[in-house]
Formats: sequence, structure tokens, C-alpha cells
Amino acid sequence: MDRGPEDAEAPAAGFRERLREVIFEAETPAGRAFDVALLWCIGLSVVAVMLESVHSIRDAYGFWLDVIEWLFTGLFTLEYIARLWISRRPMKYARSFFGVVDLVSLLPSYLELVLAGSQALLVVRVLRLLRIFRILKMVRHVAGAQILVRALYASRAKITVFFSTLFTITLIAGTLMYLIEGEEGGYSSIPVGVYWAVVTITTLGFGDITPTTPWGQFLTSLLVLTGYAIIAVPTGIVTAEISKVDGNTSSAACPSCGVHGHLHDAKYCRRCGQRLG
Repeated sequence: MDRGPEDAEAPAAGFRERLREVIFEAETPAGRAFDVALLWCIGLSVVAVMLESVHSIRDAYGFWLDVIEWLFTGLFTLEYIARLWISRRPMKYARSFFGVVDLVSLLPSYLELVLAGSQALLVVRVLRLLRIFRILKMVRHVAGAQILVRALYASRAKITVFFSTLFTITLIAGTLMYLIEGEEGGYSSIPVGVYWAVVTITTLGFGDITPTTPWGQFLTSLLVLTGYAIIAVPTGIVTAEISKVDGNTSSAACPSCGVHGHLHDAKYCRRCGQRLG
């Protein structure tokens, strides 16, 4: 009996489903092993990029560092192609955060081949440094990082209000200091005053600009005390969101866009709406 098209496509579809479980699902033994192996590859590739920036190491082991770089580039390229192939909606995954991170981690190495001329040495150097952003690929495979990212995203509105308030305080304080101290005191403009306010309210205290008048010193004292009072606000906001997110999500990934962090009983992706499972 002749096999129909459906029978011929069945093995490929089955292999794709098995590969999807390995790459996207961290709860299976194969998925966990894949994540661990990929974490090692990402970490070693980042270390190689860091070592390449050391002149003595690059001069002595430049060839082997290039070999290691292209080895990891090949592995990450295969991973990216595999993720696109097994995704139910490849373009959705390509436009997602992790899809963009995967692509950005690959482009520098390939663009170096095109921009290898001496006139593009600065561009090549920047591209080499951009490979350090492969560290962002780790977020996908570390459960704690996923919880933190979700907590930050959930608290974005509150944090925006907080930073808006902080910006208003520093703008007012910087303007007042410019009026109090003036150019004679080293505050040549309002932006310089705002810079002083930011350094003071964050309790960094570089000391490159200091007030000399009694009113300027009084304003500095108030701003330092204000900084101590509000510096823990973002921590409290994010911690509250972490307590809501932690323990309430699974490690299952969307087969279309690859996003994690769904509720245990979720049937549809929280980002793209694709059906899970």
C-alpha cells in the first residue's frame, strides 16, 4: 500500500514535537539537560569575549579564541534556527524579546565578516563587545530570573510613578541650588545643579561639587535625608510583586513565542494568546 502525504509528514511532525519538548519545556529531563548545557555554552562564550578584550591574552591565544567564538556562534545559530522551525508561529517568536536577544547574539560574528576592513575597525570592535549581551539568553533558562523579570514588568507602573517623583524632586532641588550657590559656587547651570541633586539624593556623594553657603548646606542635608527615606521604595515595590509571582507559575514555555511564566492552569499564552500544549 502506498503511503499518503500525511503518513510521510508524520515522522517529521513527531520529531518536531519531541524537539519542541526538549527546547521549550524545562520540566522534562531532556529539557532540563538542554537548559543546563546551553547555560554552560552561554557562560563560556561570555568568558571568551571578556578574555578577548585583554590584550596580552588576545595576542597569545587570539587564534583559539576565534575558534571558540565560531564554535559557539555555530551552536547558537543552530539553536536559533531550531527554535524558529519548531515554533508554531515563527515570526511571533522572532519578534519576541528572547527572539531578538537570540538574533542580536549572533549578528556581531557574521557582521564582522562583512565589515572586516581597516576602515571599519571601530564598528568591528563595537560588534565584538555586543556579544556580551548573550548573557541575556540566560534569563530564559533561570527560573529565578524569570520571576524577577515578571515582577519588574508587573510593577512598571508604580516604578514609573516613583522615578517621575524622584525626577521632580531632583529638578526642583537642582534649580534651588543653582539659585542659592550660583556660578561662583561651581553651579554653572541648572543641569549641573540637577547632577548634584542626583548624586546627593542617591547618597553617592562624589564631592566634585559641594555647597559653601549655609542655605546650600541646609538644602544638601534635606536632600540626603530624603534620599535615605525613599531609596528603599523600589525594593519594596518589586518585593511585593515577587511574592505574588513566585510559586504561582510553571516553567512551561509558549510553543509560539517562547515566553515563560504561565500559571499552572493556564491554557493560553499570556503574551501572544496561542494555545499552550
